[in-house]
Amino acid sequence: MNDISLNSYDYELDDELIAKFPADPADSAKLLVYYKNTQEIKHHYFYELPSILPECAIIFNDTKVFKARIYGQKTTGAKIELFINKILANNQFLVQIRGKVKELDELIFSDIKAIIRNVFNDGTRLVEFYKNNTILSTNEILNFTQKYGHTPLPPYIKRSDNKKDEENYQSIFAKNIGAVAAPTASLHFTKNLMSKLKNFKQAYITLHVGAGTFANVEHENILEHKMHSEYYNLSNEAINLINSDIPLLGVGTTVTRTIEYYARTKQKNGECDLFLHPLNKPIRQNYLLTNFHLPKSTLIMLVASFIGRDETMRIYKEAIDKKYKFYSYGDAMLII
Repeated sequence: MNDISLNSYDYELDDELIAKFPADPADSAKLLVYYKNTQEIKHHYFYELPSILPECAIIFNDTKVFKARIYGQKTTGAKIELFINKILANNQFLVQIRGKVKELDELIFSDIKAIIRNVFNDGTRLVEFYKNNTILSTNEILNFTQKYGHTPLPPYIKRSDNKKDEENYQSIFAKNIGAVAAPTASLHFTKNLMSKLKNFKQAYITLHVGAGTFANVEHENILEHKMHSEYYNLSNEAINLINSDIPLLGVGTTVTRTIEYYARTKQKNGECDLFLHPLNKPIRQNYLLTNFHLPKSTLIMLVASFIGRDETMRIYKEAIDKKYKFYSYGDAMLII
């Protein structure tokens, strides 16, 4: 096994350890803490975070998840499910559709229709939405999905979304709408916990998490993987912190990739396609707060970019042995 072999990042997980619902309250989730200098692992609860953190500034992702899954029908009457992967320019959307479609097919959703403009080999489709033969703007579609759409729970949760997910699958500081998946490390923060962190310098970035975050790595040599891109924008406060010498904690892999992309490019906004792994380590961010990720994913490889593959897999084995809950609604880990 080696750092560029996909199978080196594999592990087995019982279904019972996949969180179907979040901890209640959110900050009562378990928190595994890994100390880089000593390679020591300690077990805590998330609400203990303020007393555990070393001196640092904290950067959060304030993206807001929209209801990206909508149900409708073809003109034939056949039922269809459409999942918006990514908001594009010119009122176009990259989507996944459950059901066979071809170019120029029309799909009906309440009083609007989607027209398939392009069919791509990777299974995604390019669509535009219309009402009374007038193309609808991105904002109009976001308003429509807010009314008729469903919370885009990841496929591994294996249940339908419910009313509580509208709140649970959204961070308390979500502000800028555009994500189709939550930056899940953020989901553990409560108002009470945020008030206890006010002595730490804080800033926000926006990275709109796309469906690409769940994309499989197809190549056995991970260096051959083509990373998905996601729109990001950094606040001036975040830029000032990154350009300073204060130690940084990134809340989640999305923040980490944004910090590290800016550190390499100095671009305040754009498309982030940075792939962090043990052969492409962080150059600016010091500490990482994140959830537990899917085997053989770019996200577990990002964790390994901080502490190496061997230690990452050791942590995951420990978390499994201690019955931590995994994935979006699961427990968290802190690398300091």
